[in-house]
This record gives sequence, C-alpha cells and structure tokens, in this order.
Amino acid sequence: MSVDLNGIGPGQVNTPRTTADKSSNQTSTQAASAEQNKAQSPATRGENVKLSNQAKNLNQLEQKLGEYPEMDDDRISQIRAALEDGSYKVDAEKLAQKMLDMDESIFG
Repeated sequence: MSVDLNGIGPGQVNTPRTTADKSSNQTSTQAASAEQNKAQSPATRGENVKLSNQAKNLNQLEQKLGEYPEMDDDRISQIRAALEDGSYKVDAEKLAQKMLDMDESIFG
C-alpha cells in the first residue's frame, strides 16, 4: 500500500518541475487563497455571539476562582507544624469512608 502525501506518489519524488508548472501552481494557490478569504469575510463581519446565562455564570465563577491562590499557605503551615510537633491525628474512619466514596464514584 502506498501513501500519497501532498500529491507525491511513488516515482514522483525529486522530479524536476518546469518553470511553467511552478508559475501555474503559484497562480492556482493564490486564487484559492483569495477565494477562501472572500468566503470568510462576509461570515465574520455579520456574526454575533450571544452567551447564555449559564455561560455567563460560569465565566464569573472562573474569574472568582482565579482570585484565590492555588495553595492555602496558612493551612499548609498549620499541617506542617502539627506534623513536626506530633499533634497531627488522622481520623481512620473518615479516611476510609472517603476512600470508599471515591471508589464508588469511579467504579459505580
């Protein structure tokens, strides 16, 4: 099975082109580009975008979330201090329940 990439097939690699072939290819490329620009111009001039209320709310929520830091430095320092002085306690039942909830949400 042969693969035709950009119009090049077996036996066509490194074949010399004549000057007439090159100029006609450039002219056809320019014409295609002009047609594409004409086709896009009227559509882009008259288009309007109207966002739903849900989309607007999501945008506002995203902006609010962007104001918060990625990490809560105060909470991290509290946990770090509790680990260092040995006062950090893990609630095994709460941890197990969260693991079961996650498992159920993933596997159903």
